[in-house]
Amino acid sequence: MRTFLAAAAALVLGLPTMAADKVALSGDNTKITFVGTKPGGKHDGGFKTLTGNATVDGEALTALEVEIDTDSLYADDAKLTAHLKSPDFFSVKNNPKAKFASKKVEKADGGYKVTGDLTLNGKTSEITFPATFSRAGGVLKITTDFKIDKRDFGMTYGGGKIDDQVAIKAVVEAK
Repeated sequence: MRTFLAAAAALVLGLPTMAADKVALSGDNTKITFVGTKPGGKHDGGFKTLTGNATVDGEALTALEVEIDTDSLYADDAKLTAHLKSPDFFSVKNNPKAKFASKKVEKADGGYKVTGDLTLNGKTSEITFPATFSRAGGVLKITTDFKIDKRDFGMTYGGGKIDDQVAIKAVVEAK
């Protein structure tokens, strides 16, 4: 019996612990879009190129990191795309990357509350947004829909003509 217990303890202690799993994010499995509004209209856009990781520990989302190539920005109008890349908005030449790094991910009603630093246009601001998370059949799915204030990132162009609140939507479906 003593030998059996010693063997069982050695087996249990010798098993590797389950480490957090980092799932790679890219423009192929992650879509980040935005909607800018103005009185009487709206414009849709997004980003095509990004890299990052979603960290999952067991069945819980624990971290998100994303780096976006701002030159991959697109909008529903070519002239608008060029203007959004200009110093009036993203200043892509001076700020080729936008970044988000979570500082805290906590369970909340219906999903998670993610808090972290968002850097756009060379300015960093802490944001918090809701997210849903699931993992089934080897597919990680994360969705979020929230708003940011463009002024927090030095984007003041069009004050009074363009709404300051911009809707952001992200959908991850990664294996």
